[in-house]
This record gives sequence, structure tokens and C-alpha cells, in this order.
Amino acid sequence: MSETITVEGMTCGHCEQTVEEALEDVDGVTSASADRETESVTVEGNADTTELISAVDEAGYEASA
Repeated sequence: MSETITVEGMTCGHCEQTVEEALEDVDGVTSASADRETESVTVEGNADTTELISAVDEAGYEASA
């Protein structure tokens, strides 16, 4: 399953990497690809959307489905 969520606050490549790593630590996520220009991240796997948003929020960014 592929899901795209909106992430606000990413301003550089390091931000993208931080978001990707936070999401890849969530059970069920096989990969995550963040793009600061579109303010989004595409997540592959079968994780719960609430858990994805929580992981991004805990990493210091604002996420929404």
C-alpha cells in the first residue's frame, strides 16, 4: 500500500532525511520518500495513518493526512 501525507516545516535535505527516518521506524513501513518542495512524503507499507502522523509530529514537523 502506498500513502501520501502532507508534512509542513521541511526546509532542507536534512529535514527530508529526518522525516524519512522517523517514518521508517514505524512498524509496517517498508520505505518513505519525502519531498520538501511539495511538502509531502510517500510511504510504502501497511502502517496506520495515525501512527505515521504521530511519528512525523514527534520528529518536529507537522503532518496531516
